[in-house]
Amino acid sequence: MVMKIKKGDKVKILLGKDRGKEAKVAYVLGKQKKLFVEGANVYKRHVKKYRDIEGGIIDLPKPMNISNVALICPNCHKVTRVGFKISGNIKVRICKKCKKEII
Repeated sequence: MVMKIKKGDKVKILLGKDRGKEAKVAYVLGKQKKLFVEGANVYKRHVKKYRDIEGGIIDLPKPMNISNVALICPNCHKVTRVGFKISGNIKVRICKKCKKEII
């Protein structure tokens, strides 16, 4: 399965409490169609002290659905959809607005 959004891509969040933010993708869970975005969808968790782990309130990043974000094209810097083009033997992602390859 070829993912339209990959680790390191810059995305804009479309839904949720962080709507409108632009950030990089930290990592992608491909089979579950979820991803982690840096500094977004972060929740607080109360943790008890356990062995060498100190107790308190920690920030816990949670995954968001891949449909809740849109890719920002590195060439034209616009929010865009992703298409695919076969170039030689490999399949490459292209921007639907400027028709250039997304690296």
